[in-house]
Amino acid sequence: MTKPIIGLAPMDGITDAAFRYIIDTYGKPDIMFTEFIPVEAINRGISRILYSFLHHKTNTLTVAQIFGYNLQSFYKAALVACEMGFDGVDINMGCPDKHVVGHGGGAALILQPKHAIKIISVVKKAVRDWFDGFTVDSRLLSGEIISFIGNFRKKSKISVRRRMLPVSVKTRIGFDKIITADWIKALIQARPSSISLHGRTLKQLYSGKADWEEIAKGALLCAKENIPLFGNGDVQSLNEALQKAKLYKTQGVLIGRAALGNPWIFKNKVPSMKERFAVLIEHTKKFVEYRPDLKIYPMRKHFTWYCKNFSNSAKIRNGMMKVSSLKDLIDTLHSYKLVF
Repeated sequence: MTKPIIGLAPMDGITDAAFRYIIDTYGKPDIMFTEFIPVEAINRGISRILYSFLHHKTNTLTVAQIFGYNLQSFYKAALVACEMGFDGVDINMGCPDKHVVGHGGGAALILQPKHAIKIISVVKKAVRDWFDGFTVDSRLLSGEIISFIGNFRKKSKISVRRRMLPVSVKTRIGFDKIITADWIKALIQARPSSISLHGRTLKQLYSGKADWEEIAKGALLCAKENIPLFGNGDVQSLNEALQKAKLYKTQGVLIGRAALGNPWIFKNKVPSMKERFAVLIEHTKKFVEYRPDLKIYPMRKHFTWYCKNFSNSAKIRNGMMKVSSLKDLIDTLHSYKLVF
């Protein structure tokens, strides 16, 4: 893979199977991450959580992201990621959500470096055990989870071969204050395959500006240990991603919010109006294909992201908020003469 690596950042409730399919098809990033899933849900046998792990057959590296606190639950979740044919397992240590943090996961792990190191070690052990031939059965995972995995593999026709998957970490530069150097040094002890670093503390959430100088500090520390570091935060274009990778000496950059409604960002392309809304329809069809159990309401946020930066876009966005089916979507776009 050529460097710098430019990838799609994991985003909760956004980087689902349909979104990743569209990003892959029209953007072709170097790597993509799933939305994260709670390891405890897998431990409790809640199979529906695995809808977040659905993915299509592609040569683009696709990494499963998980979050939580309990070590045994992390072990089980890592095995599931292996069984579902992903190219890596990423541990979320940066989510600022109050519920996640309140249960010790996400960015709360920044305050518990010793436990964070244990989590990385446990996930690496699960990957090693699976590579060595460990068989996942009902003694470890619920029948529903095993059935879901089996059905997915049969339907998707994704070939799953036993190999040593990389175990990476996605995190922030601190909890309530910046502690980049100490935190990265702690993570390095566990030798993750790579670290993705968002340039804000938990306290900042997504306000203010991402601190790329701190990302550069992390990149320097990781470079000394031959661990790739990917920067993340406020990147608005492919050119900016490439410039930041060069300026701050990261091995790559993950693009998040700027890719919403804009899969073409990874190719530095501006789509025509016809292409923009044709892809919106395709995105919605893919959502229905992957989630036949749901109405298309979760797609409404995507409708608003596709409908921006052109004349009359505000009015069209308001109209799109009333859409409740694929037919409604197509009819609405026809009424605004956006598809023909």
